[in-house]
Amino acid sequence: MKRFEIVEAPIDVQQVIDKVSSREAGAITTFIGTVREWTKGKRTVYLEYQAYVPMAEKKLAQIGTEIEEKWDKAKVAISHRIGHLDISDIAVVIAVSSPHRKAAYEANEYAIERIKEMVPIWKKENWDNGESWIGDQRENTSYPTGRPEGEK
Repeated sequence: MKRFEIVEAPIDVQQVIDKVSSREAGAITTFIGTVREWTKGKRTVYLEYQAYVPMAEKKLAQIGTEIEEKWDKAKVAISHRIGHLDISDIAVVIAVSSPHRKAAYEANEYAIERIKEMVPIWKKENWDNGESWIGDQRENTSYPTGRPEGEK
């Protein structure tokens, strides 16, 4: 059972939770990132995610290692979807189990922030009247050509 994965099919939330369930867990938190219709006043029609899958899965696993080192007995599973996603589709699911709820909450938030910071996943927003690649997951950089400068 792969705990850190990039998938093209819809994500089964319960399957992600099952990957971190254990008898030591006193809490399991889940974060479910979905496609929203409105972003900064623009109506989104659908999103398209792309990733360099081997590197993205390696970075997701790195985040899992960071969490398991930082929060004692925490266990993490992350699934991120790529491809065409419609409004309300699930883009990412993070499940964290821990003996205590506070650690599970904190580790889960840490995971989504690290995904946005370091995992090579790109998002293309398609609106009623146009489209744009979002250069990084924190949405601080746009890539009008669809990729970072210097890459082909």
